[in-house]
Amino acid sequence: MSHVAVENALGLDQQFAGLDLNSSDNQSGGSTASKGRYIPPHLRNREATKGFYDKDSSGWSSSKDKDAYSSFGSRSDSRGKSSFFSDRGSGSRGRFDDRGRSDYDGIGSRGDRSGFGKFERGGNSRWCDKSDEDDWSKPLPPSERLEQELFSGGNTGINFEKYDDIPVEATGNNCPPHIESFSDVEMGEIIMGNIELTRYTRPTPVQKHAIPIIKEKRDLMACAQTGSGKTAAFLLPILSQIYSDGPGEALRAMKENGRYGRRKQYPISLVLAPTRELAVQIYEEARKFSYRSRVRPCVVYGGADIGQQIRDLERGCHLLVATPGRLVDMMERGKIGLDFCKYLVLDEADRMLDMGFEPQIRRIVEQDTMPPKGVRHTMMFSATFPKEIQMLARDFLDEYIFLAVGRVGSTSENITQKVVWVEESDKRSFLLDLLNATGKDSLTLVFVETKKGADSLEDFLYHEGYACTSIHGDRSQRDREEALHQFRSGKSPILVATAVAARGLDISNVKHVINFDLPSDIEEYVHRIGRTGRVGNLGLATSFFNERNINITKDLLDLLVEAKQEVPSWLENMAYEHHYKGSSRGRSKSTFVVAVVGLVEDLVPETIDKAVVPAVPASAVAVQAAAAVVEVATAAAEGLVEVAMEAFTTVMDMEEIITPRGLTGGVTEPALQ
Repeated sequence: MSHVAVENALGLDQQFAGLDLNSSDNQSGGSTASKGRYIPPHLRNREATKGFYDKDSSGWSSSKDKDAYSSFGSRSDSRGKSSFFSDRGSGSRGRFDDRGRSDYDGIGSRGDRSGFGKFERGGNSRWCDKSDEDDWSKPLPPSERLEQELFSGGNTGINFEKYDDIPVEATGNNCPPHIESFSDVEMGEIIMGNIELTRYTRPTPVQKHAIPIIKEKRDLMACAQTGSGKTAAFLLPILSQIYSDGPGEALRAMKENGRYGRRKQYPISLVLAPTRELAVQIYEEARKFSYRSRVRPCVVYGGADIGQQIRDLERGCHLLVATPGRLVDMMERGKIGLDFCKYLVLDEADRMLDMGFEPQIRRIVEQDTMPPKGVRHTMMFSATFPKEIQMLARDFLDEYIFLAVGRVGSTSENITQKVVWVEESDKRSFLLDLLNATGKDSLTLVFVETKKGADSLEDFLYHEGYACTSIHGDRSQRDREEALHQFRSGKSPILVATAVAARGLDISNVKHVINFDLPSDIEEYVHRIGRTGRVGNLGLATSFFNERNINITKDLLDLLVEAKQEVPSWLENMAYEHHYKGSSRGRSKSTFVVAVVGLVEDLVPETIDKAVVPAVPASAVAVQAAAAVVEVATAAAEGLVEVAMEAFTTVMDMEEIITPRGLTGGVTEPALQ
């Protein structure tokens, strides 16, 4: 795009030259004008334009020729008042006034041009060396079109009073005090203006604590429930710091690689995200908060045209959002350098590790040119805090503050959770009942476990007359983006998705999440239902449960109880039975012994003794003997446990004989005969 702009500008130079040639001051063409001189066409390209256009031009931007252009701009005759050049003045751009916007597409900026071929104010510092460019804290002129594009959507929820009650715990040395309002911390004119445009009335709990921590340049490990405003929690203070500090050494390095930034780019801030969808979402938020600034965000991710992404990077990049795999590719191609990266953010860090990105992350952070911890400022955001994340935090963070907003890995009370027993064969029928009960304008997200299942369910719903679409890993990037657009816009209010869309997606109006297939672990469940009830809004999550989901019974029960949700009685019974049965195996030897004692006591109560002993006296005697051994073993020293284990091996081999199922299956009568 910049190449086109240069060509257009060269054409305008020649138009200006021709117009001044025919002016009253230069009618003869060969005479010397009082405020300008005529340059023959064959000599025009010998004087390079100073400033923005670093290539052959008409030469009209030189200081001694500038008056000719200025005199044209202030003409009072009819030619100076044409519709094309009207109201240009010395600092206006005529029909190009909208280039004072942030970036060619709205990010980054070019500013106003005073004098042809030269910027006098504003603009991305990649393009000019003006001294006033050093102050990145000053906002650039607004763009009504871009403002409408960036800020027309809704952002805030309706339940922030309840949201404010979420407990927050910050641990670490010298934790900065939290804020209650965005105005409690100095973030500069640009950020405060964009917060107002975004209609953020007050910070969420994670923002109240994370913003002052990041502003104090402390490393941060934050665990917060999904949909809590984590993206703004790190973008706002990072961009605020960049505006106040300026580009620093990154700008100099960029200039050394060519005036037009055609080679390696040196971002000041890097945000890593696990999926394309989350990366694009963070990028769109960065566009909002960098509006009217000189900061230009970029995004790179796999599955899209790398050539187009490289061309976008070459226009300049100060804040880069990337997926790990594509970033490694860009670094190996020599398009990205992390030498001057001051801010590193790992968003959804647990998800990146789940997807196997740890080698790429360590390659980026530890094995390239990125400044070490203690020099760079590092932030990690995660919905859960497993051991792998703890190890990563130990390696990447320096004297960090740990921030827990609510219970780590918990769900929001803004989400009403329903768990219903549905046999596998009845799921589609039950789904139709739910969709029929849902309002037509409500967005519904349906999760399945497999890609094939997503396509199959989408086809089924389509043939049933529902406007729906699907998203999963086998769909092309264009198809995925189109599906998300159709869903967000409400044209297809039902989205069938696999786990690829479960984390990070911020679709504000999702009212209902349906777990058509429950995931195999509770953390994935937390992230799935977190697509509704985001940032203070209320939502509903319905999960289809059957015997295939026994493995998450206990964790699901604990989650429902903690979130003060209704718990079905059958789920309580199943969780108790599953936990009780599972406790008899797979534990330490001493725990195993105690568990088997309970099993024996339950299986041989007094009411069963009379029926069992006549039927299978040898078994009953063995059980009683084993119980006696257990009683002795648990009271004896630890060395006796091995003996008890051998005795209980015999008991476990007899499990089929002594279970209640055997007693009710007609064993007693034949035995007595």
